[in-house]
Amino acid sequence: MDEIVVTTVVYLPREEVYDFLVDFPRYANYSKHLKDVTQRGDGEAGTRYALHFTWWKLNYTAHSKVTELHPPDRIEWRIVRDFRAHGRWRVEELDELPDDAPEDAETACRVFFEVSYDAESADESSFELPRLVSFGWVIDKLKPVLEKEAERIVERVVEDLEGRRRRIDLSVDRRRK
Repeated sequence: MDEIVVTTVVYLPREEVYDFLVDFPRYANYSKHLKDVTQRGDGEAGTRYALHFTWWKLNYTAHSKVTELHPPDRIEWRIVRDFRAHGRWRVEELDELPDDAPEDAETACRVFFEVSYDAESADESSFELPRLVSFGWVIDKLKPVLEKEAERIVERVVEDLEGRRRRIDLSVDRRRK
């Protein structure tokens, strides 16, 4: 399993951040490759999402399910077919403002976007590849794209949440489990 963890500080109350993050269909606004999100359910645990991605010459729909909600701390999800992947958003309230907090900041929390995936578990028949293109080549090229997308999503979520553009310090951790 590969794991990507992107974290940063958001200058809003934890509850407000959680309420924003639980709105999955909004994510299409933040991703370069996520074109559309279809929701089946009311947003609670058990809700399923069809996430329509395009990248290079590929079109793919990932099917995910919200597995657990723990307001205002955690949102758990997993991919339900074609390959093994799961993740979560975590929101931790900070007791003190960071030294570099904006002057108007009154509260802060740390947001974590965590994704674990097993690229080797992907069902090759789920992808229509161009002739003479190997599935292994696609997987190798796709890994850095996934990492960049995770960073982009967190940056854009913070900008939208706070309603302003600012320099966002991201911590990105990539691991192989």
